[in-house]
Formats: sequence, C-alpha cells, structure tokens
Amino acid sequence: MDSFWDFFWLTLSVFLLMAYLMVLFNVLIDLFRDRGMSGLAKAVWVLFLIFLPALTALVYLIVRGDGMAARAAAQAQHAKAETDAYIRDVAGQSAADQIASAHQLLTAGAITQEEYDALKAKALAREG
Repeated sequence: MDSFWDFFWLTLSVFLLMAYLMVLFNVLIDLFRDRGMSGLAKAVWVLFLIFLPALTALVYLIVRGDGMAARAAAQAQHAKAETDAYIRDVAGQSAADQIASAHQLLTAGAITQEEYDALKAKALAREG
C-alpha cells in the first residue's frame, strides 16, 4: 500500500465483495426456503445466478423481494414456535421425569456427577 487511495479502494472493494456475497447467499437461501416454487424454476434461477450473477440477483430482489421478507419472518416464527413448544414440554415435566432424564444423561456420560446433582436439586426445588 503506497498511498491512502490504494487502501481506500481496497477497503471499498472488499466491502462491495462482502455485500455482494451476502446478497447472493440470501437469494440462494430464499430460493430453497420457498416451498411454492417448483424444482425446475429453482434450477433456472440457480443457473442464471451462476452465469449472470449480479444481474440475476438484482432481478430476483426486484421480482421476489417482498416474498423474501415474508418467508424469512415465517421461518423465524416457526423456529420460535418450536422452541416455545420444547420449553413448555420440558417445563411441564415432573421433577421425577426431569431427574430421570438427567440420570440418562449421566449414565451416557453427557454430563458430570456435579451437573447431575445441580439438575436434580433444581428439579426438586421447582417441584417443592
């Protein structure tokens, strides 16, 4: 780097490359997230992304940009619902069920005796 401008253009180039890659990967993720689109249509989009990447990504964002946000929000809502259901299932377990689950983890070697004792004490404290 001989001058400030060399550094400036390098920084700008790296920034634009990263921004382009983010757009490209988001388009690919959205393509495979969309269950309403046929496999043939997905293949055509991918082929165009390979041979005319910048133009195809721009066209995709213009044509299907609104749906991208909706699909991402639906995916996030689905993940949250699954997490909440899992938490409700675990929280709904009795102390005996939680202790039995912890004992299975202990015998499988996934947790130590100290971790088992802590889980057991937590389950008993919550029950009582």
